Amino acid sequence: MNKTIGFIGLGIMGKPMSLNLLKAGYQVSVNDLNTQTVEVLKEAGAQFATPAEMGATCDVVITMLPASHHVKQVVLGDNGILTNATPGTVIIDMSSISPVASVEIANEAAKRGVEMIDAPVSGGEPKAIDGTLAIMAGGKESVFESVKDVFECIGSDIVLVGDNGSGVTAKLANQIIVNLNIAAMSEALVLAAKAGIDVEKMYQAIRGGLAGSAVLDAKVPLILDRNFVAGGRIDINLKDMTNVMETAHEIGVPLPLSSQLVEIFHALKVDGKAADDHGGIVQYYEKLANVEVRKV
Repeated sequence: MNKTIGFIGLGIMGKPMSLNLLKAGYQVSVNDLNTQTVEVLKEAGAQFATPAEMGATCDVVITMLPASHHVKQVVLGDNGILTNATPGTVIIDMSSISPVASVEIANEAAKRGVEMIDAPVSGGEPKAIDGTLAIMAGGKESVFESVKDVFECIGSDIVLVGDNGSGVTAKLANQIIVNLNIAAMSEALVLAAKAGIDVEKMYQAIRGGLAGSAVLDAKVPLILDRNFVAGGRIDINLKDMTNVMETAHEIGVPLPLSSQLVEIFHALKVDGKAADDHGGIVQYYEKLANVEVRKV
């Protein structure tokens, strides 16, 4: 419990995750461009530090950032974590980035004697708040075990998938399943709405059968309430699905359904829905069918 932890990226997910680490009793330093969020964390007991300062003073530095170039900047850039990092420091990147970028960062860190675990998460804001995220990790088993106490403060299903890059690859697979599930669900909801049946009753009728899923239970009530406040933003999921396609093409895996979903996300972004929750995929289908899914 005497570990000092740095946390860079206090967005929808990072803010509650860092709060859970504070609640668990860790000494936490934080960094984010949003100064208001930094102040909230300072009031909760955290202190502000630059990435370079975290590298010099923290045992573990967690990054939770939007994209690969952000992670590269705070780890490898001027005044980044590696500027002053001491050998044995562990960087845990919990962002959803490309496996190629993740392995590249891990290799650069290793040159300084710094360990890295890629450990993206699934579960969205609700599970980030209650500390029950699914964590898929990639890296050395000994390093993973050395920081498992940290993971246990923010997640409940924690699995070391394999070497560096394995965690982010598992996350790409996760994003395919989650987002295509939402798209399939959206088609079904729009069909039911246009047919004139009570969509809420249909949901109750099918949720106990094979069509039932965590995605169905998480997203249908929000859609019926027309609540598209982001737990997982459309533009972030577009970034993830773009990473999916780039990775798939590099290793020779055609993904026809995923490629269509990328175009649906682009259409939603052009339509001004980039900041909506990815449950807002339903709005693409609603526009095609000229119908709206809502409670009767």
